[in-house]
Amino acid sequence: MPDRSAPAWSAGGRAGAAAKVMLGWVALLWLLEIVDAATGHSLDAFGIEPRRAAELVDVVPASFIHFGFGHVAANSVPLLVFGFLAALGGLGRFAAVAAMIIVVDGLGVWLVSPAGSNTAGASGLVFGLFGYLLVRGFVDRRVLDIGAGLAIGAVWGSSILVGISPANTSVSWQGHLFGLAAGVAAAFVFRRPAHGRIPLRPAQPSP
Repeated sequence: MPDRSAPAWSAGGRAGAAAKVMLGWVALLWLLEIVDAATGHSLDAFGIEPRRAAELVDVVPASFIHFGFGHVAANSVPLLVFGFLAALGGLGRFAAVAAMIIVVDGLGVWLVSPAGSNTAGASGLVFGLFGYLLVRGFVDRRVLDIGAGLAIGAVWGSSILVGISPANTSVSWQGHLFGLAAGVAAAFVFRRPAHGRIPLRPAQPSP
């Protein structure tokens, strides 16, 4: 007979699943870049060229394509860290959050990026997950998540500010900004039900 006293989805189980998902995700990005390099950068065509109707089909694929190994390397570590922390809250919720960020970010890039540009890469998702983690704890009223959000804000906050600055013409600041906004919005859209939240302070006894 199974031990019904043990939780069906332990913390260790969540961590293991989150790690496998994110390691697989990053491995896929590297595999795609290897294929891209081996085929004369043929996959770069899946980047988003703004305000062309035919380019709307590239809104999602663009998040998995990079312009060189340096590009994918720059996104790998923050994507691993942010994705792992976000996925600890549940893989279903993480998938919904990631999908929302990718789609909203891609559509934003399609709408406002400079004419003639080609935008691709996981950085929009990275900025989105940063925004999601930064506010998730406050939205869900969970102390541990608040601490995690403040920690990543302290470590990566300055880089995020540089990445969304219009003065930074070496990157798609538009994609970064839309990703960040989508991540913040996702924290509210996919917040935990009220009965699953933990009070930030003990309830006061009734007089």
